[in-house]
Amino acid sequence: MGKIKVAINGFGTIGKRVADAVDAQDDMEVVGVTKTGPNFGCELAIKKGFPLYCTFDNKDRIEKFAEFGYECLGGLTDLLSISDIVVDCSPGKLGEENLEKYQSAGVKYIFQGGEKHDLTGLSYTSSANHKMNLNAQGTRVVSCNTTGLSRTLVPLYEYCGSLKVECTMIRRAADPGDSSKGPINAIKPVLKVPSHHGPDVMTVKPEIEINSLAVAVPTTIMHVHSIIADLPRDHGLTTEKIIQMWRSTPRVIVMHGSDNRIKTTAEVMELARDIGRKWGDLHEIFVWEDGVKLVGDRLYYFQAIHQESDVIPENVDCIRALMGIEEDWKKSVSKTDESINKYYSIS
Repeated sequence: MGKIKVAINGFGTIGKRVADAVDAQDDMEVVGVTKTGPNFGCELAIKKGFPLYCTFDNKDRIEKFAEFGYECLGGLTDLLSISDIVVDCSPGKLGEENLEKYQSAGVKYIFQGGEKHDLTGLSYTSSANHKMNLNAQGTRVVSCNTTGLSRTLVPLYEYCGSLKVECTMIRRAADPGDSSKGPINAIKPVLKVPSHHGPDVMTVKPEIEINSLAVAVPTTIMHVHSIIADLPRDHGLTTEKIIQMWRSTPRVIVMHGSDNRIKTTAEVMELARDIGRKWGDLHEIFVWEDGVKLVGDRLYYFQAIHQESDVIPENVDCIRALMGIEEDWKKSVSKTDESINKYYSIS
């Protein structure tokens, strides 16, 4: 089998990152990315050498790109015709319309967490249900928060055999490049109880009993989770054993806040910049070691989520699952992460 031909429908905050991550893999290639029209994002696609297509099949829209000096090779239908799989990174709520296009083209498809689980009937995270997604026609990579919860809760569940969780999501108000959202000077509770985050974990690991609350705060840097997990009796764990468990878990970073002077999300993102990640991304979930405490059967901890990037490597693993080329999620994760780290090497 040759390289997997991957289309990226939507070249924005998530799409440009997925395109780079796919480009870093030796078993995949980006055959094209889409934009709704000529704008500054086209410059990045051209610079990276990604063939540029229009999100629409409208001839006038396609020709508009040339007026601004961009070569547009056609519409979405043209791109799908040369693709094995499409990663949908378009704005939320377009899923149903796009799904019909993907099914008509006969390509496999991956949606993002902004779409509902019901759209595909299947969702994905690497650690929770990679095998369940093997050779499927389509799925949905869950949201950044759900991905973060899965990274730390799934290994706990697999060790204990049961888990009851209550968590509060302290959410950033907007991405750094989004000036249209708020709150600016307020804390905004999400009045839908429970919030969608906890139940969304159950789309990939239904055995975990989890509920969640959420509040939006005026920052653009990261999300923070405050988590309380009740373990079964006779679990045999200690705080130290749990910390070691997470240290050996892919895509989880555990560091001591006081000793390393990483006490806030600002220092966490400075760490990401220091290790040379493009855009200062942190694909890993960050757990404060000194914020982890097991009291009897109840575990308390905090973790931080970089909302723009933790799902990026998950999309790459998901491509391998749907294409049926790697059954072992840990092998896929290792290949994905090693390739991305070489791609963004600071040396």
